[in-house]
Amino acid sequence: MRHHLAEAQLTDAEWRQRWEAERLFLTADGESGAPHGNYTITVDPADDAVSLVLPEPLRHLANAPRGRYRLGCGVAFQHRCGEWLDRVTAHRAVRYDITCDPARDRWYLDASWAADTAEPPNLDEVKAPGARLLGVDLNADHLAACVLDRHGNPVGEPVTIPLDLAGPAATRDGRLRAAISRLIVLAHEHGCVGIAIEDLGFADARASGRETMGRGRRGKTFRRTVSSMPTGRFRERLRGMAYQRGLVVIAVDPAYTSRWGGQHWTRPLQDQSRKTTVTRHHGASVAIGRRALGHGIRRRPGVTAHHRRMVERRATGQAVSLPRACGTASPPRTAGSPTTGGKTRPRRGDQLVLFPDPQDRLEGHRTTCPDCGELVSAGQQP
Repeated sequence: MRHHLAEAQLTDAEWRQRWEAERLFLTADGESGAPHGNYTITVDPADDAVSLVLPEPLRHLANAPRGRYRLGCGVAFQHRCGEWLDRVTAHRAVRYDITCDPARDRWYLDASWAADTAEPPNLDEVKAPGARLLGVDLNADHLAACVLDRHGNPVGEPVTIPLDLAGPAATRDGRLRAAISRLIVLAHEHGCVGIAIEDLGFADARASGRETMGRGRRGKTFRRTVSSMPTGRFRERLRGMAYQRGLVVIAVDPAYTSRWGGQHWTRPLQDQSRKTTVTRHHGASVAIGRRALGHGIRRRPGVTAHHRRMVERRATGQAVSLPRACGTASPPRTAGSPTTGGKTRPRRGDQLVLFPDPQDRLEGHRTTCPDCGELVSAGQQP
């Protein structure tokens, strides 16, 4: 910048002032057990006063006890003030950095500390009763997420998080971190113990290029979309940030998640949600979560019902009821005994056999079904 002052729109004096300001700083690492977490630079939470320890040649300038110098102005933290206050009141380590900003002609004090890491759960705890999992589908311009219970059923409304990755590298990284922060907050709000993502890399596809991604306008658009997806950076950022919040990250095989998720789960999600427009990416997030839990992606017909009075009924599509042969009867059972096979309610013929009406007993009325009362009592001794 010194050799291109005209392009930087700076004068020689302004550049020199900025150059000297970058070298005017004071840093002190904190230590646990020290007063308010740092003995060298101390911030008193009672009156926000800043004091620092002077070196031995400057002890004659001290205006506070024990060779300390107290600044004439206090400080106020606007970001994460509650967390800072909890640490300094418990005398835990806090690092302070005093820097100068020549553009605003101000001095700033920054506080930083190591975040407490929680132990992430194991796979057995992910499948524990009451545990939930957040399935996430990464796309070029947004993140599609859906909460699943331990059985792989969607819970609540699907969520779409915008992801704008245009601009410089620092801007893209900041927006990616903001999107991951929203995912972590969403996982904690719904009681999720982990986040499931696809193990995407596109390393082989990027290396071969046109040979696998196609040619022409369509292939060029697809290659541009793949190159704009920060798969590796998203995975590493999510793993580090989720570990700090006590969440486990599960990476699954991405094969057919978008196709099967859109085919089997887009319409059920749309029937379940009334406020959100469901896309196949939300179905892919359900497929990713089900694969992370060890369940199949494909949804069997009849497992869930859409009628208002039938949504609470037991899923009947998991068992197929075979037709009975003519002239056969089911074994005797009472109303409290569990049903066997694929039937969900007793046949009327069975009810007539076990609980005959008074008219049947008086008139000897025979039903179309064979009377199994004789068959039941045939093997019993009087």
